[in-house]
Amino acid sequence: MKISCSKELLTHAVQTVQKAVASKTTLPILTGIYLSAADGKLELQATDYEIGISCTVDADIEEPGTIVLSGRYFQELVRKLPGDTIQIISQQAEKTIQITSNSAQFNLLLLPAEEFPVLNKLQGESSFVIKDNVLRELIKKTVFSCATDEARPIFTGALLEINQMNAKMVATNTHRLALKQDTLEKNSNQFKMIIPAKILNELARLLVSEHPLDVWVSWQKNQVSFSFDNVYIKSRLIEGQFPDYNRVIPENFATLVKLNTDYFLDAVERVSLLARDGEYNVIRLCFKNNMVIINSNNPDIGKACETVEAEIEGNELEIAFNAKYVTDILKNIHSDKLVFSLNTPLSPACIKPVDDDLYTYVITPVRTS
Repeated sequence: MKISCSKELLTHAVQTVQKAVASKTTLPILTGIYLSAADGKLELQATDYEIGISCTVDADIEEPGTIVLSGRYFQELVRKLPGDTIQIISQQAEKTIQITSNSAQFNLLLLPAEEFPVLNKLQGESSFVIKDNVLRELIKKTVFSCATDEARPIFTGALLEINQMNAKMVATNTHRLALKQDTLEKNSNQFKMIIPAKILNELARLLVSEHPLDVWVSWQKNQVSFSFDNVYIKSRLIEGQFPDYNRVIPENFATLVKLNTDYFLDAVERVSLLARDGEYNVIRLCFKNNMVIINSNNPDIGKACETVEAEIEGNELEIAFNAKYVTDILKNIHSDKLVFSLNTPLSPACIKPVDDDLYTYVITPVRTS
């Protein structure tokens, strides 16, 4: 292999694939980044068997070829090289690669390219198209509600549900649930799949185009792929039955509270400073007299209390929540005002932005003495 490539393009490609480079593995080849050069294109791949990412960029190819380099060192090296153009020449006999940029020259040992599990694109699969800004919103509004405990794998991913022109994403850890809906531009078949949160977070990181792009989503058996721009991502799906989320969302409420999102978030974050030490990070909310009184009490540190103005319709109520579950939704609502809907101190509550009927967040209260 003998190629030269823009440092900017190569850095972008390495940063795109690096999250799929395995850090803890018994297979050394999975710690590498695979490079394949041909026909004016340089493709980089990385995989840890759970997720595989490919990124293709333009390059001047003098001699085509394939190599595998240490992902860790190649990533750091490319980022710190001094020039605008990087030249890569492989010396197969010595099993090394020479990387040159301006006055800098490095020689890295190669990993055996024939051992790398090259990504094969899904064939004969079902697929649909979604705009990248729509998919990004579905992910960012829900994925934070996924469970992190691997003991119940079904909750470590989000459910993507497509029904003709309607797209829904749902995530829950059984203590809270986030549901975001949107529409597709083209009709699609009806299906459901549970996508690991790790992959969704990675997708959200990469979906950053300023102008809406088409994302081709394909699936086959227990795998899904996302293809957009010069990037291809393939992942396993989580197998199992996602719970009926509609049963969790209350239909009616006895108390409706309208609040300024930023004022409420700031107050909750301040009061929860004293709650963080506790096992459940509990804050208490008292809704009465068009006010929300936010309290926390930590016997080892002290007490905190703050009041926020609100518009309250219905019954007065006192209820306790995990503070993190409240702040998470307030940071993701992206609306000036929200509606907090409640029934009893032990019933699930609902938080929604006032200007988006397609976004719903359900939160379970904490039982307190």
